[in-house]
Amino acid sequence: MTFRWIHTGLALLGLFLLAGCGSDKKLELFRPGDTPVWRTAADAPASPRSSRNQTQEDIEPMADNPQVTLKTSKGDITLELFADKAPITVENFLKYVENDHYDNTVFHRVIPGFMVQGGGMNADMQEKPTMAPIQNEAKNSVPNRRGTVAMARTNDLNSATSQFFINLVDNDFLNGNGITGGYAVFGRVIEGMDVVDAIAKVQTSSKGYHDDVPVEPIVIEDAVRIDE
Repeated sequence: MTFRWIHTGLALLGLFLLAGCGSDKKLELFRPGDTPVWRTAADAPASPRSSRNQTQEDIEPMADNPQVTLKTSKGDITLELFADKAPITVENFLKYVENDHYDNTVFHRVIPGFMVQGGGMNADMQEKPTMAPIQNEAKNSVPNRRGTVAMARTNDLNSATSQFFINLVDNDFLNGNGITGGYAVFGRVIEGMDVVDAIAKVQTSSKGYHDDVPVEPIVIEDAVRIDE
């Protein structure tokens, strides 16, 4: 393992997307493992890029798939959820929506050229209580492409709870067949990718144990299911 990988891991800037930050988890995540970690997709091994010209918003939603709108301080983001491909993850996400968990949470981690992450912290970077972790469905064959939504987790494959991230680029090295063990894609942005891109451009800084935190909080004011 190189010094660069160790330094990156110790700085909590690795690929292991932080799904919690209790004291035990802090200690666990400060220990660099045998798997190399990266700050951004640009640091990772090259992966094949899609040759498609379509964006996620160009693809028509499937009629039976649930849809959720995240009403944020930057604008609305509407998601289509892949209930057929990631049933456990979608059911989990919808429970958090129905319980108003996402209301007044923030996008607390923003890394341009990689992803934006939210769903677990309030504006003071306090973690909200969650339900039990769920099984990782990363091997569902749905790739981490630009505009897709996936579950954040620690380096425990089955540790995802409420936090999710939206891919800003094709991050194929996050797929279930990659060296990371996979991050489960369970949906995609069908409206509001311009809002996601605007979030990716905000100024960030460090706050407590967290890096890449927007200086001005990007708040999810409400999350509502719209297909019912």
